[in-house]
Amino acid sequence: MDASITERKNSSAGVGLGKKHAPVDDHAVTGHGEITLRQSILPVCLVTILFFMWGFAYGLLDVLNAHFQTALNISQGQSGGLQAAYFGAYFIGPLTYSGWIVRRFGYRWAFIFGLCVYGVGALMFWPSGVKRSFPGFCGSMFIVGSGLSTLETAANPFISFCGPPKYSELRLTLSQAFQAVGTVVAPVLASQVIFKNVNDNSLQSVQWVYLGIAIFVFLLAIVFFFAPIPEVTDADMAAQAELAAADTQFEDKPLRQQYTLFYGVIAQFCYVGAQVAYAGYFINYVTWVRPGTSHATGSNLLAVAQGCFAVGRFVASAMLKFVKPRLVIMGFMTGVVLFACLVMALKGNAAIAAISMVLFFESCIFPLIFTLSLRGLGRHSKRGASFIVAAVSGGALFPPVLGAVADALGGNTQHAFFIPLIGFVIAATFPIYLNLFKAKTLDGWTEKVKVGIEPRKDVETADEISISDKEHNYVQQVERKD
Repeated sequence: MDASITERKNSSAGVGLGKKHAPVDDHAVTGHGEITLRQSILPVCLVTILFFMWGFAYGLLDVLNAHFQTALNISQGQSGGLQAAYFGAYFIGPLTYSGWIVRRFGYRWAFIFGLCVYGVGALMFWPSGVKRSFPGFCGSMFIVGSGLSTLETAANPFISFCGPPKYSELRLTLSQAFQAVGTVVAPVLASQVIFKNVNDNSLQSVQWVYLGIAIFVFLLAIVFFFAPIPEVTDADMAAQAELAAADTQFEDKPLRQQYTLFYGVIAQFCYVGAQVAYAGYFINYVTWVRPGTSHATGSNLLAVAQGCFAVGRFVASAMLKFVKPRLVIMGFMTGVVLFACLVMALKGNAAIAAISMVLFFESCIFPLIFTLSLRGLGRHSKRGASFIVAAVSGGALFPPVLGAVADALGGNTQHAFFIPLIGFVIAATFPIYLNLFKAKTLDGWTEKVKVGIEPRKDVETADEISISDKEHNYVQQVERKD
């Protein structure tokens, strides 16, 4: 093993050693592609905190949508501008600065940058509230979305790659379960604390909440500056894919030929757009199907539905321990489409139960589309992750369209829900494709690949992660292709 390889092996546990604040060479093999389950626990837990933070922000967004309709006297279609601003940032960030930061400087600096931008956006809610400016709130939400899109561009692939590849789907689904907890806490806090005994036209509570969020995320950025974050490079993922080639039919192909990735991007765009439309107009829906329901009660019902969403993620996480991920996503996506049809047909409490079940089955779709689309990308892993996160921008399209259709139908939100149903049906074709054409490849990753689980034969000591000359030569070939 030559000196250049020895320099790249700077961590036995894969965390906290070496020049941790230096820019990352994405063509360098660090050995973190073979990090074990035990070694991954601390960094994964730290990053999971971020999932809770943007779950909280997303949960508040749904309540603000309804509150601003009253406080600022705007229509359902106009209030969808909040979602358009928030998720519009997801289209720009991951494909430009967010993805570049992850590839050039690594996950740590992407986390810090994202948190700082998030904090700035949260601070902007104060002057927007003083001026009672809805465009100002949309601009503030765009900055918040820019920060959160950067965090997602880093956090989702980090959780997927930090640990044995066998458990990628389980790891991301479980971490995102805490994001779902954030979406439950936010509407409960909104109905019981933020907007309780507050004039419908008041925005002062919104200002104070986002000031508190800003302070918290700036402190969290400092924590991540010192936290032990292993950098899993694209070269690490290339070496990992080569190790698993015999079991997964891996072939090193150009990015333009990664058809499963691009299908996953389309499915994610449609799915997230539909999911955001459901959450954003949940309160409008329940007040339509059950007349007399107040916005405060609607917020409580949204919290219950988001609770179903959170429970669904924990249930899916448990299932992923025993059931193949491609089958789990197929089953949950089928449930989404079925209950989305019932949402348009039922009334009263039955309709509310149906929409809550849609959120239950939505629970694991995002993380499973994400991880299954990235399987075997090798040297394209970070760029592929940026594409899938950019697909979250579907949330900027579907809610305004749903709101505009609802306005055109005289406020009939229920009938307008055929818009997200279209998105769900398109997304449902992706798991069908996976089960028909990619079953052997996907099952190889979860049933046969032992990277990070069984010790390597070429490991020099019990605790040391090493790479072979064969892998080094492979990565050099990848560098030449780039």
